Amino acid sequence: MTTTDDVPKPIGTLFRIPGFRRYVSANLISATGSAMAPLALAYAVIEQGGGAGSLGVVLATNTVPTIVFLLVGGLFADRLSRSRLLFVGNLLAGCAQGALAVTVATGHATTASIAACGFVSGTAASFIVPAAQGAVAQIVPEEHLQQANALLRLPGNAVKVLGPVVGGVLVAASGAAWALAWDACTFAVAAVLLLGLRLDAPLVTTEGVLRDLRAGWAGFWSRTWLWTYTAAGMVLVAAWLAGFQLLGPLVAEEQYAGARDWGLVQAAFTAGLLAGTVVCLRWKPYRLLAVAVVAAGALALPLAALACAVPLALVLVAVVLAGVGLDIAIVAWTTAFQQHVPQAEQGRMSAFNGVGERLAIPVGYLITALAAHSWSTRAVLLTCAGMIAAATVLNLCVPDVYRINRRTDRRPPDDQPPAVEGQGQRQGQGRRGRRRGRRTVEQA
Repeated sequence: MTTTDDVPKPIGTLFRIPGFRRYVSANLISATGSAMAPLALAYAVIEQGGGAGSLGVVLATNTVPTIVFLLVGGLFADRLSRSRLLFVGNLLAGCAQGALAVTVATGHATTASIAACGFVSGTAASFIVPAAQGAVAQIVPEEHLQQANALLRLPGNAVKVLGPVVGGVLVAASGAAWALAWDACTFAVAAVLLLGLRLDAPLVTTEGVLRDLRAGWAGFWSRTWLWTYTAAGMVLVAAWLAGFQLLGPLVAEEQYAGARDWGLVQAAFTAGLLAGTVVCLRWKPYRLLAVAVVAAGALALPLAALACAVPLALVLVAVVLAGVGLDIAIVAWTTAFQQHVPQAEQGRMSAFNGVGERLAIPVGYLITALAAHSWSTRAVLLTCAGMIAAATVLNLCVPDVYRINRRTDRRPPDDQPPAVEGQGQRQGQGRRGRRRGRRTVEQA
């Protein structure tokens, strides 16, 4: 049966919403700086005489605060205006990148100073991520959420094609400082645009912080579909990054033409992400969570292809399919999350999910590094592919996965857990605030 909600709405409908135009513009501008930042950061460390150890310290100090403070960011995202949180987070990240650009340009950069700026940037990210997850649902009507999520991924995926190339040319021609300065400017512009959203706080509460955090954990744990997807996601993230990012370049060097062929693989993956975004603009599946689980399972294909040393053409096909699957999974999951988690809880639920998946990254790298000393690269890759396949199958065995489908009505989410004392009143206040927030956005 096809309803009017199953028919994709014209993209122009979304761009008639002033708040969405602001949000997309901020994402696009910020993406141009973020695409150059990793390369610029690496060469900032190299220019001041650092090596692999120094770079590892810098990357760790950027990642750790995001994990540590993410729950705090999720709590704030449910208690405060998300547009103000996005403003503060982007402004803080811009100041950190600006300070780093100045120290690199003046020749005063050290591993400690670069790491300190990375710590501030990582802290800023812990407030940006959960606030961004819930902000979209306050800006866009529910029937447009999937297309909105796809459009928001489009700038980042498109910039990934040219961003690293432009960043490499800029760093080679003028040094890392200019690329870092551009990243700082994009954060500042995005901050101003996001402040103009003027979103109301989704949760009006006088309860204590710890009480709200406990209520958030109770809500997370009571939603079987949410914590099982998070658990499966931890396995997928660890296995994918360890197999593809860590071992992939080594396999390319041993079995293919080294950096040249690995560059083609990376380009194919980006092309797959873009193709997945286009698919999500047109296709609106009913079983959102089941589609997300199955699509993410495509990440096993490139790992299996590399392990079996198939011809490069087949590796590229597998990588494109993985990119398509990953983007479909992200958009479908985000839409399901926004439709089935009440606005007043989205910040905390997003934070619990994000902490799990981010913790999996260093664990996956560490286990793979240890396993590589005892196993062959082929064995490790096949193990990673098998872990992804097993996590996908086990997640599909969870009955709740097939209950989290596209909502075609305007009723509040029907999967809310039993109310924690005092929480029902706060969520009701949050819904009233959300209605006020949407009217404010449309008038911006």
